[in-house]
Amino acid sequence: MKELELKNVCKEYKLGNKEKFKALTNINLSFDAGELVSIIGESGSGKSTLMNLIGGLDSDFTGDIIVSGTNIQGLKDKDLDKYRKNKVGFVFQSFNLIPHLSILDNVTIALTLSGVKESEKVAKATEILKKVGLETQLKKKPNQLSGGQKQRVAIARALINNPDIILADEPTGALDSDTTLQILDLLKQIADDGKLVIMVTHSEKVASISSRVIEISDGKMIRDERNEKYVKNDPLNQSKTRVKKEKQNLSFWSAIKLAFHNMWASKTKNILMSIGVGISIASLILMLSFASGLTGYISSLAAEYSSPTVVSVSKKSESRTDMSAIAGVPFTEEDVDTLINEVNENPLKDSSYKITRNEISYGYMAMTGFSASAKVSYTPEGGEAISNNIFAMYTTPATYTKSNLTQGELCGEDEAMFSAALIEKYGEDIVGKTVTVTFNYSRTVVITRDLKVTGIVDVSMFSSMLVMYIDYDYLDSVVVAETTAAGETPSHIQPTTVYIKTDGQNTTNKINEYIKSTEKYSGSIEERLANMFTGMFQTFGLALTIIAAISLVVAAIMILVVLYISVTQRTKEIGVLKSIGARKSDIKLIFTSESFLIGILSGLIGCLLSLLLILIIKIILTSVLGFAPITLHWYYLLISMGVAIFISMLSGLYPSAKAAKLDPVESLRHD
Repeated sequence: MKELELKNVCKEYKLGNKEKFKALTNINLSFDAGELVSIIGESGSGKSTLMNLIGGLDSDFTGDIIVSGTNIQGLKDKDLDKYRKNKVGFVFQSFNLIPHLSILDNVTIALTLSGVKESEKVAKATEILKKVGLETQLKKKPNQLSGGQKQRVAIARALINNPDIILADEPTGALDSDTTLQILDLLKQIADDGKLVIMVTHSEKVASISSRVIEISDGKMIRDERNEKYVKNDPLNQSKTRVKKEKQNLSFWSAIKLAFHNMWASKTKNILMSIGVGISIASLILMLSFASGLTGYISSLAAEYSSPTVVSVSKKSESRTDMSAIAGVPFTEEDVDTLINEVNENPLKDSSYKITRNEISYGYMAMTGFSASAKVSYTPEGGEAISNNIFAMYTTPATYTKSNLTQGELCGEDEAMFSAALIEKYGEDIVGKTVTVTFNYSRTVVITRDLKVTGIVDVSMFSSMLVMYIDYDYLDSVVVAETTAAGETPSHIQPTTVYIKTDGQNTTNKINEYIKSTEKYSGSIEERLANMFTGMFQTFGLALTIIAAISLVVAAIMILVVLYISVTQRTKEIGVLKSIGARKSDIKLIFTSESFLIGILSGLIGCLLSLLLILIIKIILTSVLGFAPITLHWYYLLISMGVAIFISMLSGLYPSAKAAKLDPVESLRHD
């Protein structure tokens, strides 16, 4: 049985004007194992086209090409991949070595694509490189070798899978005369070892040492001569056994290793790209941490103002757009009775403890800062009066104790407490001094009182704003007195908060859960403020996260562009991989692995950068504000790593698909 047979092989190319060019016409040839064949002819005669058809790089032809009894005409892509991987080996004029791989890795690449174990690959490659005289060059890169040495590496790569056919396209075209003789002698040894070696050449000198010369002109065979003077040399004595290849698939870890080598070859570009993506990842982590820290801070403040034996109840506003949603809706006497009944009949239904009027006290709040309807004035000794608007005024909550103050005492009659902003405006010694407070209770009633400052409230949510706290009973008596003095019907203030005294934490929890579950009531002023600010910060955090997400989209586009350019720059490398049997899925896996590694590197950079920035921000905020409302949860890092890997691999889908679809013949011609 012939090693290779060509029967009526024809090849046509479609031209742009819809015409067809016949590159090969009715080629009929047969070859035996052990032949050293030279195919000669002018440029454009069809030599390389014939080589591509025999090598399975081009499957678009008519006729039959039979290799060891198997017709490769009509084979599926995956079968052609196996054919190139196992039956043929290519030696190119320009060597086509992968520049960023070592000599050893260049030779073993075909075995890597076949999933061969590392130890077997190294042993086989070392053996072949020794036979071609390069056993001392294993760790070098191609650019460290001479032209003849590079061609020997290319021959070793062609032999590594122990193919039956070696196809050499102008194997000595880029070599000097002495090196040409060495390479030809090596190819002759390979043929004399029992392999079919077919060379495409322009050189009559090369053809003269062949056992057979075939000449092609205008796509037709015009000469087929055997060299009667051909004398066999000592064979290369290659091992006749093939390396065991079970699945013949590129493994994930081998793809990762190749991807790492590819990335390291362009490390500056890839590191800079990963830093760019990492900055986007870090911004995402920062935004999430700020949102979490701010909401957590507000929640903790609200918790500080709660009591295990007091429930704060406010009415929900029907309109969520006006400030009453914050300031509170007034309770009537009927509202209070209804609340007591609802609490006793629902959360306390099965409890022996019941709420009565004796357990009820009241609170009042007015958001005055929006209308500047309340002011505080203080005249320092020997100076002029200084006035400031009061942002909010509310009565001392029933939950407050001295522990809620940074200094001083709880206020009583003719007294008031303020937030820490009062100290910023009037100095540390303001506590114990008398200030004048003016409050527009209604359009006709303006209340003015001289009040002693008894204390500063601890960690107010409005610590940077001027907030006044006043005793409820005292404020009520003032309102009654002022409305009477104005000639109006004496008026009591209507409470905006109802405080329920309980017998312990268990009862408090039950009532609080019930209050939260209703559409009619809400928790304390602090809780409502906390909910408002939490909602604001969550919205703010969402907005920042969206901005960070937009930067991630930009980063994804950057990755896509860089990988696409990489495909263009490595087109010939892709052609080489396909010539040694790489499947489309192998090419995709290599580029997808590069995307994966970029994602890993970007995620790590982003996480490390965010940790550093958060540390710096915490130090700055703590020194300036006394606290740092930024909380990094460990799962933010995992999420961000996942996001980095996802966008990198998503961005790599198109470039990897593009690389897999490249035509091997056109790829090998690419400069």
